[in-house]
Amino acid sequence: MNQNLAALIPEIALVAAAVLGLLAGAWLPRRRQGAVGALAAAACLTGLVATAVTMATGREQTVFSGTFAVDTATGMGRLIVLGALLLVLMMSVEIVRGHKREAEYYVLLLLTAAGTLAMTGADDLLMAFAGYLLASIPAYALAGFAKDAAGTEAAMKYYLVGALLGTVMLVGTALLYAAGHATGYAQLRTALPRASSGLVAVGLVTVLAGPLFKIGGVPAHFWVPDVTDGVPSPVAAYVTTLPKVGGLIAAYRLLHQALPGTGVDWPLVLAVLAAVSMTLGNLTAFFQTSVKRLLAYSTVSQVGYLLMAPAVATRSDLAQRGLLFYLAAYALTNLGAFAVVTELPHAHRLQDYRGLARRRPGLAAVLVVCLLGLVGTPPTGVFLGKLEVFSAAVDGGYTWLAVLAVANTVASLFYYLRWLGPVFGPAPADQPPEAQLVLGRWAAATAYAAGGGSLVLGLAAGAVLPLTTGKLLR
Repeated sequence: MNQNLAALIPEIALVAAAVLGLLAGAWLPRRRQGAVGALAAAACLTGLVATAVTMATGREQTVFSGTFAVDTATGMGRLIVLGALLLVLMMSVEIVRGHKREAEYYVLLLLTAAGTLAMTGADDLLMAFAGYLLASIPAYALAGFAKDAAGTEAAMKYYLVGALLGTVMLVGTALLYAAGHATGYAQLRTALPRASSGLVAVGLVTVLAGPLFKIGGVPAHFWVPDVTDGVPSPVAAYVTTLPKVGGLIAAYRLLHQALPGTGVDWPLVLAVLAAVSMTLGNLTAFFQTSVKRLLAYSTVSQVGYLLMAPAVATRSDLAQRGLLFYLAAYALTNLGAFAVVTELPHAHRLQDYRGLARRRPGLAAVLVVCLLGLVGTPPTGVFLGKLEVFSAAVDGGYTWLAVLAVANTVASLFYYLRWLGPVFGPAPADQPPEAQLVLGRWAAATAYAAGGGSLVLGLAAGAVLPLTTGKLLR
């Protein structure tokens, strides 16, 4: 059974902080509710320390009847999610300070992050679905946090798509249970090769609907631009970054642990989804003029690159290493770009950034690092992440997918330069004076920390990559 609660300290810390924060928020005066944010940050730090100790001691195990695995993928997922959550908390300070629901905002972030962590270690279909629900329901509330027209529309779209695809995921869980008479990945690995390939294929496709929704991959991407554009910038940063970690690691673990030996050609299915996601995301981003919608379609294209790793999960030893490193690099780089957007709350369109390099050279430098980092420009971390994932695709027999990914990477430079061009251009005489007013120190500090982290991760890759290697537990 191994009901070792100590193995779940990061998840327990987030849930405990959420409960305490909810109780504290009910009693604290409005001007003191920022203490709940400090409590959330303390929970993240606790989880990071516990994860570092676990990874250093090599105490890999499965707990609670094998439903949750504590291994390399779980450890890296925890580090990425908790570190990214700290950055989101930092960039949220000025947005929610003094808000009448400030405590609830931090509680919702803690709960949805706990669900994301549950997905990263899920070694059982029901555990993965429980994590999906916990990661999704608080996120719907976060999307509508502002209670304005755009936020309400975003929350409704987010909820409807998530509820639909969550139901589809549950149906897929039932189908795979019917095929393998179990929900644990270890048992399914043995049983599914003897089951009907048609039933397994339908079950797999429908189960993947949930992770695809969380990561914003085609065809479950329709919510991404409207939600990203309609919610506060820190929430947009969250929904385009952290759920991807849980969704992609959950999909990778399912495919790697439960599906080998079946007659279903799932690598080709994942390869096609990756190809369509990266291409559609790039094509749609080309002529966007809203900075948040541009980042939204950018994140769809990034999903396409990241999906290449699950496509070759059982074909290449480079797949896991590439996926985990790429996720870490993407989280820092994407959050850095959104932190700049948060720091400039009145700059909604590309042209609002004209002359930024002269007025705010520090923010302009972060934007250059992050946008060129998303392209995959050395020495940023995304460059090495893409190199690892593309190499894994070639090693796994999908050279055509790697070639398409390189072509899409080159093409993506166009729309990132459309944003960077105005940054270094002269400011127009008729530009409103408030267009480049800054929000405060916390969002700026987040931008500098994330942008610097993206560079450091690329330069220190030799020390980080060994952390991403290790067998998944069975």
